[in-house]
Amino acid sequence: MSPAIPFLLVLGLALFGWLAARARAETFRRAGAAGKTSRLHSLPGYHGWFVALAGAVPAMLFALVWSAASPALVLTRVLADSAARVLPAFGMKRDSILAEAQALATGQSDTAFDPLARALVPAFRSALQFYGGVGIAVTLVLGFACGALAFLRLRPDFQARTQVERIVMAGLLLASLVAVLTTFGILASLLFETFRFFQLVPAGKFLFGTHWSPDPMAPVASASGGDAYGAIPLFWGTIYIGAIIAMVVAIPLGLMSAIYLTQYASPALRKVLKPLLEILAGVPTVVYGYFAALTVAPAIRDFGQALGIASASSESALAAGVVMGIMIIPFVSSMADDSIAAVPQAMRDGSLAMGATKYETITRVLVPAALPGIVAGIMLAVSRAIGETMIVVMAAGATARLTANPFQSMTTVTYQIVAMLTGEGSFDHPATLSAFALGMVLFLVTLTLNFIALRVVKRFREAYE
Repeated sequence: MSPAIPFLLVLGLALFGWLAARARAETFRRAGAAGKTSRLHSLPGYHGWFVALAGAVPAMLFALVWSAASPALVLTRVLADSAARVLPAFGMKRDSILAEAQALATGQSDTAFDPLARALVPAFRSALQFYGGVGIAVTLVLGFACGALAFLRLRPDFQARTQVERIVMAGLLLASLVAVLTTFGILASLLFETFRFFQLVPAGKFLFGTHWSPDPMAPVASASGGDAYGAIPLFWGTIYIGAIIAMVVAIPLGLMSAIYLTQYASPALRKVLKPLLEILAGVPTVVYGYFAALTVAPAIRDFGQALGIASASSESALAAGVVMGIMIIPFVSSMADDSIAAVPQAMRDGSLAMGATKYETITRVLVPAALPGIVAGIMLAVSRAIGETMIVVMAAGATARLTANPFQSMTTVTYQIVAMLTGEGSFDHPATLSAFALGMVLFLVTLTLNFIALRVVKRFREAYE
């Protein structure tokens, strides 16, 4: 049975309630116009929406909860069947047989590699039909009951508009809380797994160690000393690529492009160049990664070897940083553009009236006045750069090293998070748990940069709005 069926039934029930409530409100309106009853407080449409929402919202919430809970109930009923007694107690083989049986029962597959899966198909079909029927029945009963109670509350003086607005406000509040609750959920999961990691590896060795070479296949007892989990090379690689090389590319190009677009370009040229520049922000990062790995990295390697640098590699911090800087130019340029454009025209005119040239007006008046907004854009660009993964994976390499040579390969926090979570080690192994500790550090750094950027933007807005 399709999961969409309960939702379609709820929508149909809500439509029926809306039509019935609106018809009754029209009766009240006509009676009020004839002087038989008091005048209608709210428009008939609000009465219809009140009944529709009162019936649909509880039923929809139950349908969502039931769709999440019913698979576990189905599995429990199947395992209680006599055909499931021959299944292995635990393990991947048992899960594979159950998955094949469920695919056969739902029609998603026609074949099964294990004959035990076919024996479980009747049990799965029976359980799916039973719990599917229960879900639909309870959803309809709940929706009809809540809608009927709301319908009985309708009166000429009933404040349907106020009730509908309260329901909508509650929905908007819930939507606004999703981002906040998601952030707290991410933080809680990171804190829990990071705490487990620091129970195995000392925090001091992780935060201040200079040797990073975790082995996911090593025994937990030998891997728990922490000597191979020094994250300083990862932190340095992240800062060197994302906050130094990328910013050396992005800040001058972004700032100069913003100055040109706001002060020198004609309106017609600005309409063309600004969208073209902002297209860079919409290019998928994997495309930048291919560009860095196939074009920029070999060119930088050949350039380094031409300079006599024997250690120049086809995977280098410089290649990743340059392409990353190109990627975040729109972040710097857009914020700088808006900040410069927001400087009052009187400041420009006053500078020019005092005899300053256009260049002097830009460098001594406009840029200093727009500096808070420019700094905020740079902070947001840095937070975007240090969280980048695909470019680093494809162009920077996997070697954790402390070096200032941009022609050598280097790795970052994001690369190691991917490597640790996609390996073959156990989830309880320190190597796997180290990804959460790295993620926690990256989360705190990015959150701090975003907080600083928002504070700077707030100060900028208070100054000129």
